[in-house]
Amino acid sequence: MTQTPVSPRSIAGRAVKPVGLGCMSLSWAYGTPPSDEDGARLLDHAIDLGYDHLDTARIYGDGHNETLIGKTLKGRRDKFFLASKTGIIVDGAKRRIDCKPETIRGALETSLRLLQTDFIDLYYLHRRDFTVPIEESVGELGRLVKEGKIGGIGLSEMSAETVRRAHAEHPVAALQTEYSPMTRNPEIAVLEATRELGITFVAFSPVGRGLLADPALDVAAMPTTDIRRAMPRFQDENFPANRALVAGFAQIAVDAGVTPAQLALGWVVGRGEHVVAIPGTARIDHLEENLARSDWAIPAEVAAAVDALINHQTVAGHRYGKAMQATIDTEDFAAA
Repeated sequence: MTQTPVSPRSIAGRAVKPVGLGCMSLSWAYGTPPSDEDGARLLDHAIDLGYDHLDTARIYGDGHNETLIGKTLKGRRDKFFLASKTGIIVDGAKRRIDCKPETIRGALETSLRLLQTDFIDLYYLHRRDFTVPIEESVGELGRLVKEGKIGGIGLSEMSAETVRRAHAEHPVAALQTEYSPMTRNPEIAVLEATRELGITFVAFSPVGRGLLADPALDVAAMPTTDIRRAMPRFQDENFPANRALVAGFAQIAVDAGVTPAQLALGWVVGRGEHVVAIPGTARIDHLEENLARSDWAIPAEVAAAVDALINHQTVAGHRYGKAMQATIDTEDFAAA
């Protein structure tokens, strides 16, 4: 039986493919970042392949990621929907969350300069600043929309309650948070809230921070700077159990005729017509793999098999350690 392909999505009034590109890995966080030359080659190849949604943030490499995108793609700016973020401020070895209106405005001007553009399609608050009413932060973003500097307002890692408050102040275009078969927190409230309000849900880490794509992933081989080393699910007391789940996940992918990464992406975008996935990678082969089946509609029985195997009750460990979790506004099962 022939299935209807997954339909295009819409963010801030612009149509995009269900699968976009998270650019963080080109500058920071996972493994060893590629050289600027290799990173530029990947970005150009992404546009050639048809990627039309690129996601970055100021914190990725402390401006390096925005700089790389701006330098590489300034002549192809009309080919893609561009999203960036502010709110996490780096001061030397320290980080803070700052979403005061004046900070937002200054950060945007810097991002526009680094990205070598005069317009960012979607500008997110990367985290909630609990010292500033969300209405004040979103109000400033609304003024930037009116000034024609950004096309839409995004929120990252925020709760359904915060999203509703923000949306009442000014329409929110997108809510971004981690979502994959291994991370089900959005199912508590924000997935439904965004659907109800007409907000696009943007799923980052849709392949479980690489684990769902690679049953042989070896934490010991990761550089000491890899942020996954500090995440409970990748630590000794939890990782063996999680890798065993992924072995079963890989078999479901084989039976479905897709790769494990494609299965994860199909599962994510299949959770709703308002859902977009932004897997990240620094490898050309993964870049091609992630987009190759982006219109694949996961059959209901395959999604059910994934759900039965991997869910918040079978995954070992929290997605973040206590210090990082304290900065997150998204609902958590332990408190739900």
